[in-house]
Amino acid sequence: MKFQPIVLLSALCLSTSAFGEGSAEAGQAKSATCVACHGVDGNSVNPEWPSIAGQHSEYIVKQLKAFKSGARQNVLMSPMAAGLSEADIDDLAAYYSSQTANGGEADASKVSLGQRLYRGGDAEKGIAACGACHGPSGHGNPTAQYPSIRGQHATYVEAQLKAYRSGTRQTDQNQMMRGVTQSMTDDQIAAVAAYVQGLR
Repeated sequence: MKFQPIVLLSALCLSTSAFGEGSAEAGQAKSATCVACHGVDGNSVNPEWPSIAGQHSEYIVKQLKAFKSGARQNVLMSPMAAGLSEADIDDLAAYYSSQTANGGEADASKVSLGQRLYRGGDAEKGIAACGACHGPSGHGNPTAQYPSIRGQHATYVEAQLKAYRSGTRQTDQNQMMRGVTQSMTDDQIAAVAAYVQGLR
């Protein structure tokens, strides 16, 4: 029996994990070194760095732990995460998840293709719909640790999709993102990234 990629992805989106409760107030105090890249309230002004305001706390915890352990590598984030304690991670996650994301505007010339791929994928090429895990509006799935991507910088999204495609980023559960991006062209990646930037 052959399953469609969207069905398989939906099934994978159901896993759960438990996280500690952090203090948003303590997280705000600890966020001083994060401001340079992620902005005062988690809304980055540099499109190469992600906005993390409103991101699910579970996902923030997962990524900070990945940077700390070396499972995810980044010349800026890896050393920043190295000295964080479990409490620091929980507090930062609590703070940034309590902030409001500003979002951005989509590149109108790429919206049509981006929307089509985001909502329906490309069955012929085996590309699953992004909305299967990230939701129709890009809010993600906190229980399954799939991030909110609505309004994220297109430049950052494009870089991450290409990193998954090349295999230089490998923090995806069950190699899901690597599988999805494997058949995507540069134009398709750019279109999806542009569409994501305009999601609310």
